[in-house]
Amino acid sequence: MQQIEPTEEPNQASRWKKFQRLSVDRKDFERRLRKAESASQRHAHRFILKRLSNLRESRAEIARWLAIAVVIIIGIGVQFFLFSKSSSVEAAQAGGTYVEGVSGKLDTLNPLYVSSGAEAAISKLLFSSLLKYDTSGHLQSDVATSVKTDEKGLNYTVALRQDVYWHDGVKLKAEDVVFTIDTIKNASARVRSSLRVNWLDITVKAQDDYTVIFTLPVGYSAFVHALTFPIVPKHTLAQIQSGALQESAFSRSPIGSGPFIFKLLQTTDAPGGTGTNKTVHLIANDRYYDGKPKLERFELNAYANPTNLANAVKTHEVTAAVDVSQNAFTDLNVGDYKVQRYRLDNAVYLIQNMTANITKETAVRKAVQVGLDRQKIRDQAGKNLPSIDLPFITGQVAGELPAAPTYDSAKAKAYLEEAGWKIDGEFRKKDGVELALRLLTTKTDQFEKAANEIARQLKTVGIRVDIEVVDTTNPAVNFITRVLQPRDFDLLLYELPIGADPDVYAYWHSSQLGFAGYNFANYSNGLSDAALASARSQVDAGLRDSKYIAFAKQWLSDAPAVGLYQQVGTYIINENASAMPVDAQFVINADRYTDVTSWTSGRRSVYKTP
Repeated sequence: MQQIEPTEEPNQASRWKKFQRLSVDRKDFERRLRKAESASQRHAHRFILKRLSNLRESRAEIARWLAIAVVIIIGIGVQFFLFSKSSSVEAAQAGGTYVEGVSGKLDTLNPLYVSSGAEAAISKLLFSSLLKYDTSGHLQSDVATSVKTDEKGLNYTVALRQDVYWHDGVKLKAEDVVFTIDTIKNASARVRSSLRVNWLDITVKAQDDYTVIFTLPVGYSAFVHALTFPIVPKHTLAQIQSGALQESAFSRSPIGSGPFIFKLLQTTDAPGGTGTNKTVHLIANDRYYDGKPKLERFELNAYANPTNLANAVKTHEVTAAVDVSQNAFTDLNVGDYKVQRYRLDNAVYLIQNMTANITKETAVRKAVQVGLDRQKIRDQAGKNLPSIDLPFITGQVAGELPAAPTYDSAKAKAYLEEAGWKIDGEFRKKDGVELALRLLTTKTDQFEKAANEIARQLKTVGIRVDIEVVDTTNPAVNFITRVLQPRDFDLLLYELPIGADPDVYAYWHSSQLGFAGYNFANYSNGLSDAALASARSQVDAGLRDSKYIAFAKQWLSDAPAVGLYQQVGTYIINENASAMPVDAQFVINADRYTDVTSWTSGRRSVYKTP
């Protein structure tokens, strides 16, 4: 077999020598280079320069196509936006925490001892009533399902809902209602007298677990309004001595049946040593008989004074605030807040003490009555305050009502001249005694401005008015025991809670004179007494109105007080939150919670359903 010998590969040295012997034809290289350059130029002209020229010629067309594309894109965006707007809506968002600020003391959470706006607010959030007022100031059912009375109006039968639970899970029954009334009537329990006075002569009994019968000694047409009292739990309080009820643990950690459940009471020192602020933390009641609140939590911040409340609004510490003072309000930056105002069934009067040395004279009281331009007083006190001329709220009594005397400075001077009060220098005197009156009021921007205007106007007819302002936030001062009970004033600028019914027996009947009564003017007139007593016992609405008209005529003639204005509540609320309707009207300020289950603290965009 023939073998094939492998070929020997040249080594590296021999290959390098061979490369060194290679020769290059310079002319041929230059010719090839020129040929490549010429081909490159032809390609560049054909594929780049010539096409650039075409591009310049077609740029207008390209611009038009680009513009059309931009218009299409914008149109799609606008269409999407409009579709989104038409198919969605801003709606209140459930959940979250609502923080409300109020000014005033918060010493108790027991609704039977309420004595401030903050305490009344907590009572409405935690506790239920048989009846309650709606957002128009009219009565509606709460725990009660029906209220029936006999022909004489002496027996009222109230049926209760059977799905109401206390916050600890125990059912609310008729025995709780009976226990509450018995506690109110018990003198040793020391329940606030304004609540107790309504029940002293009324008996109550449970017919069965869900029926209560109230028996009145005489007819009382306004009785149904008394059924708005707060109900407290018998199973929690029955074992507590009545005398110790106010100081019991229940007053700090209550159990109610209302829309919110008590969680925590927090106390903090206000900045700059300006007092103590308190916060009550509440959570939604899942078993609330009128439906679970939309809010998860509710916080009520009770500030020591109006300045602290105004600062809380400025720093957005609260979702909403009630009755921020007028002075503080003008300095607020409320860009994120909206302002809501609503009428209250409270009225502000200049009350004249009919047993004081000077104002016991009818001529002096009549001079004060006609010597005041009440519209100017309202303008000073606040914006758009409704006038009040009579001892009850406008619209509560039908018929031909008497008109209050109009402002007449000359007539006021004539009254005083005829009574022997002569000008002696700047003011009037009689028998060497200067015509000087002490005007007492509480410390609020509204009352102080009104008081100053009253003093200015009465000075023009020769009456000197010395104003004394009492700060009710000062724990060392008790306005009730210092001023109201001893009737230590000549003139009293004060707010009276009239209520939803014109029954003002408590303020003007002579039986309400004395240390514990509410007849602050010490007013006593036989005709007025008869009209008031008869009106409250009348079942027929027409006869009842006629009695109140007779009373109003006598009241204007005797001038125990001068009506100034109906009170208005002010509510500042974050624009994203929602609370009471804009056209709301309440009996008292705490009635704003009547529809609190529908309140929200924020908003969100949601799609509409077909």
